[in-house]
Amino acid sequence: MAGEIIPDGGGGGAVVAAESVMLPASMVLVQLFSVVLVLLSKLALSTGMRPFALLAYRNLVGAVAVAPLAFIFERKNRKIPSIVEWCWISLNATFGVILSMGLYYYGLRSTSATYSVIFLNLIPIVTSIIAIIFGAEKLVFTNWPGKIKLFGIITCVGGTMVVSLYKGKLLHHPWPSHLLKFHTQKASGYAYHHNLLAGTLFLCGSCLSYAFWFIIQVRLASVFPYRYWATTLTCLSGSLQAFVIGILISPTKSAWTLKWDMQLLTVVYSGVFNTGISFVLMSLAVKHRGPIYPSMFNSLSLILMVIMDSVLLGTSIFLGSILGTAFIIVGLNAFLWGKGKELKQAVAQHTSHKQNTDHNEQVGDEIA
Repeated sequence: MAGEIIPDGGGGGAVVAAESVMLPASMVLVQLFSVVLVLLSKLALSTGMRPFALLAYRNLVGAVAVAPLAFIFERKNRKIPSIVEWCWISLNATFGVILSMGLYYYGLRSTSATYSVIFLNLIPIVTSIIAIIFGAEKLVFTNWPGKIKLFGIITCVGGTMVVSLYKGKLLHHPWPSHLLKFHTQKASGYAYHHNLLAGTLFLCGSCLSYAFWFIIQVRLASVFPYRYWATTLTCLSGSLQAFVIGILISPTKSAWTLKWDMQLLTVVYSGVFNTGISFVLMSLAVKHRGPIYPSMFNSLSLILMVIMDSVLLGTSIFLGSILGTAFIIVGLNAFLWGKGKELKQAVAQHTSHKQNTDHNEQVGDEIA
């Protein structure tokens, strides 16, 4: 994969060996951060925290966490974006914070943590479908990677339908559950009950927003190619937008008051670990293993969430959930395998074309 370190005989082998251990471990850690965040967010929302209040505070902490990286690694770059760059940053915040995260929080509040994580794993599939519709990506059926991608898409969609429409038999598990039930019982005075249909619509909207957000990020990177600074400004813009919308929806002071409880823990944890540390770890993984590598570990979050959601929140496990999750895991890994092969082929073709071009230019110069 592009960016991979090649052993050079001496200490290169040790570097590659250390990298082969540290990179997978870091991606497992990122998935663990994500699972814990979803559980904390579910508890915070269940105890009455408003989704846009959580968004506003979370992204404010996230901006503070990433800003030092921008000043350390990008201090020599210009810091004040132009009007066009500000427009792209604001649009990036609208889709990446307000729509994708906002709709996800509403979906999480109406469903379970396990159910919501399933839709997070569908984001690469939805992004690819949107890219195909808009012509930014082609689905080729004449080679095996294209066929495997199509199989992965169909399997993921089928698995999602199984989870959504088929409940099946209640499964008994050997581990204890309801360890945090006393937290969720506090929400009994609120009107936050399970509404699968509304929650599914919110989560589908979140997936679509994430797909468009990734497309917008490509454009933003071309006009403002400073990753850390762009992330800091996006978090600030998203926090401001969430604050304005949240004030319009919930203008009461109590909706914005943070106490030393689960809500404050969720805000600090999400900003530091999921916006700060996870961003750095994923950037390093993409640099050394390519853009597909972090997504290969997404299935782990599904497995962890099924267990932790049952153990900590007492969510029941049904046969339909297990079957649908298995379909989604198989389909996602098949899709990522096909996508990775296509990227390798594209890199190889680009390298070959560049070598032929350089050779032709060299021959032309010799003739001249």
